[in-house]
Amino acid sequence: MIITTIDFEASGKQQDFLRVPYSHNLGGWANVMIPITTIANGEGPTVLILGGNHGDEYQGQIAAMKLARELTPDSVTGRVILIPSLNFPAARTATRLSPLDGMNMNRAFPGEEEGCVTSQIAHYLTTVLFPLSDVVIDIHSGGRSMEFVPCAHMHLVEDLDQRKKMLAAMLAWNTDFAFLYADIAGTGLLPVEAENQGKLVVTTELGGGEAIPACVHRIAQNGLRNVLIHVGAIQGEEQTRESLGKPPTILTQALNREDYILAPESGVFEIAVDLGTLVQQGETVGAIHHLERPDREPEKIVAQSTGYLVTMRAPCLTQQGDCVAVIAQEVDPRSL
Repeated sequence: MIITTIDFEASGKQQDFLRVPYSHNLGGWANVMIPITTIANGEGPTVLILGGNHGDEYQGQIAAMKLARELTPDSVTGRVILIPSLNFPAARTATRLSPLDGMNMNRAFPGEEEGCVTSQIAHYLTTVLFPLSDVVIDIHSGGRSMEFVPCAHMHLVEDLDQRKKMLAAMLAWNTDFAFLYADIAGTGLLPVEAENQGKLVVTTELGGGEAIPACVHRIAQNGLRNVLIHVGAIQGEEQTRESLGKPPTILTQALNREDYILAPESGVFEIAVDLGTLVQQGETVGAIHHLERPDREPEKIVAQSTGYLVTMRAPCLTQQGDCVAVIAQEVDPRSL
């Protein structure tokens, strides 16, 4: 159902759209048009770079757009495919979910060829772009809902060779923290589909919010280029934390459900410690204040284990069941 003029087997640089059929009240023969760029030159890996899996996460969209303009065939060894705004309808409205069908792109895989727009896009990646790719880079941030200490992250896949390659590529982003995470909010994730196809998958959580500091943009853009050098897709000298004069990345993991602290009540959330802080089990990391009953003591949010605060809820107004904090424990990379 999705068509494009891009010839994925051709050398050189091509820019076009993925055209997704979509009819609406004022357009019977309309398409959703998702920009896509390919740059190919000689032998080497194929890397698929995705921003905007969630429409309100712009760090990756900006990094991918800049790279799509700047890369030339001479700088590429293999093939780089860039889709800066994968969930294009959501990117245009600054929403996490698609305004066309209400779906979460990161819960839509493997998708359906004749499904709604989000499902069609997921199916195209599953059946066309993932099989073409050796490496899949899915760039996330916390969007409007969460604020992360900027980190690259990954799943602990079962295949140990795949895991080793993913770990090395994740660390090549050179973030201060790296994060091993679990899926506590459903299935159908884009990275899981790519992992199940045996791909080297690198994902991130690069800050959050709508006001993105310049330092976070630098992390997104420099890290992305360094990972591409690391996997052999573009020319250049790979940088390491040591070569940058920085200490080793702190590798953390949050693999248990209790690491993801959910609001027990609705109210106004106050964070009590800074992101990246090492907290102790039983320590208060925040509180939920009661709008209707300011005379009541706030509900304390307590760390269930010792670890680093890697993310917090961004909007203060919080509903019962929202994730307000994640505590991740430090882990030795050699243990993986």
